Amino acid sequence: PLALLRRIINATSKPGDIVLDPFLGSGTTAVAAKELGREYIGIERDDTYVRVAKKRLDETVSLDETLVSGKLEAKAPRVAFGLLVDIGLIKAGATLTSKDGKYSATVTANGSLKSGDVEGSIHKVGAVLQGQPSCNGWTFWHIDGALIDDIRQKYLEQNYA
Repeated sequence: PLALLRRIINATSKPGDIVLDPFLGSGTTAVAAKELGREYIGIERDDTYVRVAKKRLDETVSLDETLVSGKLEAKAPRVAFGLLVDIGLIKAGATLTSKDGKYSATVTANGSLKSGDVEGSIHKVGAVLQGQPSCNGWTFWHIDGALIDDIRQKYLEQNYA
């Protein structure tokens, strides 16, 4: 649990903040806080646990300030291609093409693509058509000359910015 507490403290506070643990126990939360350059307050009734926690804290060394990072960056929400079809930003029946126009596929009502006998995700169809093991469909497919990733980014900006 020490690693988990480090992640939680790092994600929710910054160096110098105070971390409160109202049930100190053996001091794991306080140890993580001290390592990460946070102040800490622990409350514990049992003298045995107080001694254990104090010993652990005395043996704990704060990390060098340059090794303590701030909050974790929040990742942008994932957007399924099918969602863009469901909400009408990309229409079922539309034709997607590769940048050079060599490959094309039709958008199905369920948000997959179909090109000849190949049907699947934007990634799978792009990979199969090119004879490649994988493909980032967001940056491969275009609609009316526009990259479908640009449509996804506009959706994210309008709904999550």
